[in-house]
Amino acid sequence: MGNRFQVKDRFADGAQYIDGRLGAGTSGRSHTVIDPATGDEVLTYELAGTADVDEAVAAAKRAFPAWSAATPGERSDALHRLAAVLAEQADDFAHAESIQCGKPLKLSTEFDVPGTIDNTAFFAGAARHLQGQAAAEYSGDHTSYVRREAIGVVGSIAPWNYPLQMAAWKILPAIAAGNTIVLKPAELTPLTSLMFAQAAKDAGLPDGVINIVTGAGREAGEHLVGHPDVVMTSFTGSTAVGKRVAEIATATVKRLHLELGGKAPFLVFDDADLEAAAHGAVAASLINTGQDCTAATRAYVQRPLHDAFVARVAELMETVRLGDPFAPTTDLGPLVSHAQRDRVAGFVERARSYATVVTGGESPGGDLAGGAYYRPTLISGAAQDSEVVQSEIFGPVLVVLPFDTDDEGLALANDTPYGLAASAWSRDLYRANRATRELKAGCVWVNDHIPIISEMPHGGYKASGFGKDMSSYSFEEYTQVKHVMYDNTAVAAKDWHRTIFGDR
Repeated sequence: MGNRFQVKDRFADGAQYIDGRLGAGTSGRSHTVIDPATGDEVLTYELAGTADVDEAVAAAKRAFPAWSAATPGERSDALHRLAAVLAEQADDFAHAESIQCGKPLKLSTEFDVPGTIDNTAFFAGAARHLQGQAAAEYSGDHTSYVRREAIGVVGSIAPWNYPLQMAAWKILPAIAAGNTIVLKPAELTPLTSLMFAQAAKDAGLPDGVINIVTGAGREAGEHLVGHPDVVMTSFTGSTAVGKRVAEIATATVKRLHLELGGKAPFLVFDDADLEAAAHGAVAASLINTGQDCTAATRAYVQRPLHDAFVARVAELMETVRLGDPFAPTTDLGPLVSHAQRDRVAGFVERARSYATVVTGGESPGGDLAGGAYYRPTLISGAAQDSEVVQSEIFGPVLVVLPFDTDDEGLALANDTPYGLAASAWSRDLYRANRATRELKAGCVWVNDHIPIISEMPHGGYKASGFGKDMSSYSFEEYTQVKHVMYDNTAVAAKDWHRTIFGDR
């Protein structure tokens, strides 16, 4: 195995970052971050309890007046400095992300970290572009304009599959708009969220603007979402947990943003470039070892191409190299934990009774036996209503199903509760354009699947949640819209008053 990034000294004071300082949690319980490639301990820390959440929210509340009063230019400058600090520390971030998640270092280095730096630079610009309707005399007797104001303390929860990027997606639009934030990362993967907050301090952001509490969902997470001083909650995770977050948030009338599960269809029409579609399917189904809400999970292939597609995808999957995440030749790392690996394996084993496992479907032995590895897996012959087609597996598993007519393919693609992402593969402009209209998903790619960019929104339909990450659409969600109206007449007894009292 390759060299391991040392984190124990860096977080010797604890894994809670409150009011600009690291400290230990007070729940009385500890958690160990495990390197999923080896099973080795990375860091053991004390989990946050409700008292830590209270302290973090109080720090954010104290920091809010000054931060929200800063000019857009001042907040923009701070975020530009943060982007520069992140770039300087990019190697540390990439290694920390790989050791806690098992991501191949090439993915952390070329996707997670530069994507986060780019997001930071984007929101540095967005801070200075507050959108609103032009000031004008819409009533004739008044001048109206719109103010966009910060809303207060945001309490957000980020998942374990993209810890750095998801932390940034929560933090950046919130603070760019003048809010302060308390973020709870997943207990499994807190390292880069904590490092992000420390980088913000290095960049000169005031203490209390960004706070990190690392604790269990049922204790720290639920207390954060229900806290009376938290005015908005943004959650990324499973649909089941998202429903619980919504129950707590709506009980206290909080603004709510949910980015939940996905089961993305990969729709291949019979005029598609077969080689492009096969390569795209392998990359899109295996990114982050399949632990991606937008990963291609259901490939619907029009019957004339179906068998050739299955054969080519299986051939390509068999070339994928599993190994040490820090080795330059590694394509696929382990899943985030042995528990997640076993969950994925359970789906595949149950599918053997009703479908065909074309390739994969097992954990490797040898030097990789101690890690949470699972081979790239292709399944065919499953029914539309089967578990592997309908449920989110969150692993390196792709299911292929045939379809005959375009109508049937689009109907099958939409036939799940989810609607986060989808792709359509065709050389016919009109066919592809129809797919972009009719696929019920927050993002639809044509002849590609997975790329994201800071300027465009990310978020879903249906059980995949609501609200957007990235882009100006996300920035606007973290602002309060206020209509301001000035009387221009200086008349005491206005004509409209007569509808309430008196005569004309």
